[in-house]
Amino acid sequence: MTPIPLARVIRFPHARRSAALAAILLSAAVGCSDNSPESSATASNPPGKTASSRAAPSIDLKKPVVRLETGAGKITLQLDGVRAPGTVRNFLNYAGDGFYDNTLVHYVDPGNMIVAGGYTADRAPKAARPPIRNEAHNELKNVRGTIAMARDQSLIDSATSQFFINLADAPQRDHRGDQAGEYGYCVFGHVIDGLEVADAISRSATANAGVDLAQTPQPPVVIKSVRVVR
Repeated sequence: MTPIPLARVIRFPHARRSAALAAILLSAAVGCSDNSPESSATASNPPGKTASSRAAPSIDLKKPVVRLETGAGKITLQLDGVRAPGTVRNFLNYAGDGFYDNTLVHYVDPGNMIVAGGYTADRAPKAARPPIRNEAHNELKNVRGTIAMARDQSLIDSATSQFFINLADAPQRDHRGDQAGEYGYCVFGHVIDGLEVADAISRSATANAGVDLAQTPQPPVVIKSVRVVR
């Protein structure tokens, strides 16, 4: 990937290639950090096959509650299936299939964000489903405590499995226009318990774990499981 001036680039696996790359761009122009997460992809909705029995069909798809069990503690989320129905369904499909089990929190920015959902505990990229429609126009804002989808900044509909938790208000990640660079990152829920766990993870000591992983917590922070609570 060509280096971007005045930016730090963290490459994520690309949905169009088995171990391909996408990026998270943290703008540093004029002393201001954008910290915009990016991950892989090309546009299309996930396959019609839905989540396994672990994401029970009886759950409330309008406001499901999901728990992330990490090595650093529990984070509980309430998702917004009214404002972001396709994104929530996509996340529940991955969770129900056990895709997120034993995956890394692979990028942290102290006090700003944590990013996960793309690498195994052994730092191998996971093969994701096809990308989904970007619902960032849903008027939900990237404020502290929200969960949003990572994507390739150059492609509007490019989110797959990777997600991030905002630990500070980030209006630069909100929907501002119809071009790829302005379309924003889709918020699809918020933390209802355990935000202090995410804060602590963001302050982890980090190491550059290879060409595709930078600012990765060391020792690793592993997501043991992601389960629907109700």
